[in-house]
Amino acid sequence: MAMPSALDELVAALRCLPGVGPKSAQRMAYHLLQHERRGAERLAAALTRALQTLHPCARCNNFTEAEICERCLSPQRDPTQLCVVEMPADVNVVEQSQAYRGLYYVLMGRLSPLDGVGPRELAFDRLLARASDGVVKEVILATNLTHEGEVTAHYLAEMLHARGIKVSRLARGLPLGSEIEYADAASVAQALLDRRDY
Repeated sequence: MAMPSALDELVAALRCLPGVGPKSAQRMAYHLLQHERRGAERLAAALTRALQTLHPCARCNNFTEAEICERCLSPQRDPTQLCVVEMPADVNVVEQSQAYRGLYYVLMGRLSPLDGVGPRELAFDRLLARASDGVVKEVILATNLTHEGEVTAHYLAEMLHARGIKVSRLARGLPLGSEIEYADAASVAQALLDRRDY
């Protein structure tokens, strides 16, 4: 017996979430319908509101309800530093470190030619305009340390260097609190290469 079409549509919609396969989507749908009907209504309303009110900030490309987000307008931020990250969640992680007080630019992805994601899809021209505004003195590339993240950082570094903009990259190596004995060889090698004077 086939599922009712509304249930089938709900399961299909839940599958668009990262890491959610058909079985997980089906479990979520049944849970929402059986035990969390109010939660499901709240989720639907919040999603509808977010889709209607959130859009990219004109300066940093992160989600905001205003033309320019509060962080970009804050006088407490250092406008001479621009940290480039892949996704909005990356901004949250950098902010939690409390080690950075500059501004951000969110790419909303990374270069991935096999998936059809190139410089045009990520609007690199907007980033270049932002970094070339005469105020920014340093661009910190904080893309992920994946193959795609490294390619993205290299591509951006070349473009920014060509415009005479100082570019730096996050250091790589051993995480704080880790033991060398349990670290993988690539992380140890990178930590040795990125060592600094003490």
